[in-house]
Amino acid sequence: MTSFIQTHVHGTVAQIVLDRPRALNALDNSMIRDMYAALMQWRDDDAITAVLVTSASDRAFSAGGDIKSVRQSALDRDHNSVHEFFSTEYQLNALIANYPKPYIALIDGHAMGGGLGISVHGSVRVVTEKAALAMPETAIGFFPDIGASYFLPRLTGATGMYLGLTGARASAADAIAAGLATHFVPSDKLAALADDIRAMRDGELDDVLARHTTDAPASELADRQGEIDRVFGSGTVADMVEKLTGDDEWSKQTREALTTVAPSSLWITAELVRRGADLTLEQCLDLELVLGAEVTRNADFIEGVRAVLVDKDRNPSWNPPSIDDIDAEAIEALFTEITAELAE
Repeated sequence: MTSFIQTHVHGTVAQIVLDRPRALNALDNSMIRDMYAALMQWRDDDAITAVLVTSASDRAFSAGGDIKSVRQSALDRDHNSVHEFFSTEYQLNALIANYPKPYIALIDGHAMGGGLGISVHGSVRVVTEKAALAMPETAIGFFPDIGASYFLPRLTGATGMYLGLTGARASAADAIAAGLATHFVPSDKLAALADDIRAMRDGELDDVLARHTTDAPASELADRQGEIDRVFGSGTVADMVEKLTGDDEWSKQTREALTTVAPSSLWITAELVRRGADLTLEQCLDLELVLGAEVTRNADFIEGVRAVLVDKDRNPSWNPPSIDDIDAEAIEALFTEITAELAE
């Protein structure tokens, strides 16, 4: 069976190359399993001192999870397959977050959704000016998962709430400023950095990074931090929309995003990010797994994936259609029920 990842060992450094370019390295079950198996093997191998993760695509690190297959399983009412996909993916996220050796992701293109799950949880996240990072799940009737309920509320200020609700793309500079990425290197210097990482010995990582990385460009997101905090720092989703009164381009785009993505997803995401601030990563992943089982049964998820990834007409029909139609008490009851289930 063909694998969509390549694995190599260069001296003491092991490497995973994401190699599904036609799908922009969207993670299917086989990629998740293969990555997990390789990382488990290297974790206990004393000869391996670091893991490097790169992409064979010049367009993307990873465009996310293979959510179209999840939708098909949901349509087929094969909820066990849906659960297995997310459970396996979240196990991989947890393994990366707790990896005992440096886990170095080189992001030279798009990293969306599940692509952040195999990068942001690592100890070193290098981005180039070609990088674009996002959690766009509200546009498909879902919510930011892969541990996003843990890392989003821990970003600078209210940035995590803003990114999680709107699905806005963070540039390399934005990612550095917010805390999604750790280092910046120009794209044309990335190959030299990768070569030096592959050739390094134990204890040399900091020196290698210092030789190649540079200061990131100015971040537009950081320049707008005060406004982001004012709008997204408190209140309901409806309150946030009401605070977007400006006529500048950012306010218009943000208002449009909040009024076109799935209303239910917005309310669920806002509550998830708030709760995640007080939870461990493992607790967040457990919460997301149970929540995902509920949301993927929802018509909005089926419709959202259809509109964005299947038919690509970008014209979803949400139910309910507006954030003003959301029953906030029902959202609260859903989380109360899930919390009680997890406590059993």
